[in-house]
Amino acid sequence: MKIDLTDTTSSKINKALVQGRRAIGTPAVGMVLTLVIVTDEENAYDSLKAANDASREHPSRTLVVIKRAARSPRDRTTSRLDAEVRVGVEAGTGETVVLRLYGEVIDHAQSVVLPLLLPDAPVVVWWAVNAPLDPANDPLGALAQRRVTDTYAAEDPIGELTARAEAYHPGDTDLSWTRITPWRSMLAAALDQIACNVKSVQVDGEEFNPSCELLAMWLADRLGVTVKRAVSTGPGLTGVRMETDCGPIVLDRADGSLATLHIEGQPNRAVALKRRETAELIAEELRRLDPDDTYASALKYGVERLGEPSTPVTEVAAEVKDGAAGEPEPKKAPAKKAAAKKAAAK
Repeated sequence: MKIDLTDTTSSKINKALVQGRRAIGTPAVGMVLTLVIVTDEENAYDSLKAANDASREHPSRTLVVIKRAARSPRDRTTSRLDAEVRVGVEAGTGETVVLRLYGEVIDHAQSVVLPLLLPDAPVVVWWAVNAPLDPANDPLGALAQRRVTDTYAAEDPIGELTARAEAYHPGDTDLSWTRITPWRSMLAAALDQIACNVKSVQVDGEEFNPSCELLAMWLADRLGVTVKRAVSTGPGLTGVRMETDCGPIVLDRADGSLATLHIEGQPNRAVALKRRETAELIAEELRRLDPDDTYASALKYGVERLGEPSTPVTEVAAEVKDGAAGEPEPKKAPAKKAAAKKAAAK
């Protein structure tokens, strides 16, 4: 069911939501969070589709904020709010409100969104495009416990990573980090099978791909070894090679779908490592609303430090095992090694 409202207010939108629920016979609200999507008209459809798919796992009220560009001087001074309320099959397993902001109201989007938030429920804000450099201090970001950006959509992804590190606040995360969860899981599991020291690492992937940089920074931060970035033709991440004193460990994915894991002294294994859709990434981020300390530690390592010489590894690192799953351990030893099965958990 769809209800279109022109030149409306937040109060009228709330009434339309109640009206829609009654019309389809589901007056009770059974949603677990409010997801606020900030996007433009061009990307609104794809973003909303991803959110609707993710709502099968996380029933939520989805508020799509579209800031319409002014076409004339009059448009810049004339404030208007149009809304499209969707309930039932049109909104997945939750409720959807598409908000189109015109004129001066664009600068006060938080005032429109605030009355529409579910009471006593967490708030997640996702900038599909044009994310602010400091999400926590953005008026909309200040409403949320979790703030999701995507540096892959930025014009300068690597520069964006540096800005994210400088402005990081607990609760910030990025879909470029979410994309490498299977890689971190596989590498941690591989290192859990051997009792060898890692000496150096090379990460292969597309140039200016923030996921490649984040994986390299995570490995450098957790292992305390030199990690080099090598450019490949893609797609995305294509391989990681870790040199150990027991022989190389290589995880290679040339086609973006199936990878091969090579560990010295063991037969090669084919592992599924496909590139995931945005809906899967959003669903993963909505599973946890606490700060991701592992992401913070990797982000703050710094892109500019990649390739610098590091202290050789001397110990087996239970630290990586714990660090990839949650809060990083204090760096007591001059060197560290790799992780175990918990390293993939976020």
